[in-house]
Amino acid sequence: MVQLIDGKKVARELVDKVKQEVATLPSSPGLAVILIGEDPASEIYVNIKRKRCNEIGIVSYLHQLDSSVTQDVVLQLIDKLNNDPKITGILVQMPTPSQISDNKIMIAVNPKKDVDGFNPINIGNLVLKKEGLQSCTPRGIHKLLKYYNIPLQGQEVVVIGSSIIVGNPVAQMFLNANSTVTVCNIDTKDLKMHTQKADIIVSATGKKHILTADMIKEEAVIVDVGIIRENGKIYGDVDFENVKDKCSYITPVPGGVGPMTIACLMENTLIAYNLQNGGEK
Repeated sequence: MVQLIDGKKVARELVDKVKQEVATLPSSPGLAVILIGEDPASEIYVNIKRKRCNEIGIVSYLHQLDSSVTQDVVLQLIDKLNNDPKITGILVQMPTPSQISDNKIMIAVNPKKDVDGFNPINIGNLVLKKEGLQSCTPRGIHKLLKYYNIPLQGQEVVVIGSSIIVGNPVAQMFLNANSTVTVCNIDTKDLKMHTQKADIIVSATGKKHILTADMIKEEAVIVDVGIIRENGKIYGDVDFENVKDKCSYITPVPGGVGPMTIACLMENTLIAYNLQNGGEK
């Protein structure tokens, strides 16, 4: 019988743990969030992040910039935050307007304050299996699988989507766990051929119901990162109702990966604080 992977429950436990550790610190961590423009979805995400900060004891600082802001102004703000001792972590809410280079943003953020885990140094540390700041959603996925004692070593894993935010780093995390990993992208010729042999599938495309029941084998583990809003309803990448009775574990949308992303951001802010203050990583 299928078991739902309860992201809300696991996230709550992680947030409580972070809150307890933050309470023991000599000063409060500070998370600076840069929001460019007025994208409604981004504003919702930022508000959730700031609310969670307040619950935990992390001081949040919102820097909301006009959608027409120049690259130079954003980089100047990041430089200022890099050098501000009150700021433990820096997060630039994605997506950004077309005039902003995400690559330049990722490079500009101090690696020790890079709570998104996007700086090339932190990506390199992931490849080298070093401890440090890792991308929040992939980190949350691995924590969920570990919580439910789902084995990774030697498992056939298919990751659908190859973005630097989810697909690429989550694939590397599986490689670090000695899984056999296939990464599929928009140019993959036969997606079904790959997914049908997978023990674990992580789908992160943002395309409604791209993964259907005929594409998975019995007892597969399904992790759905997608979130699509359509006619007032929320859907994932996975055709949940038809897939759930065929797999062994599955994350719901919402309530699966999403809460873990926020929880891991809070944990990363604590890790960043310790990195900057000589404590445990």
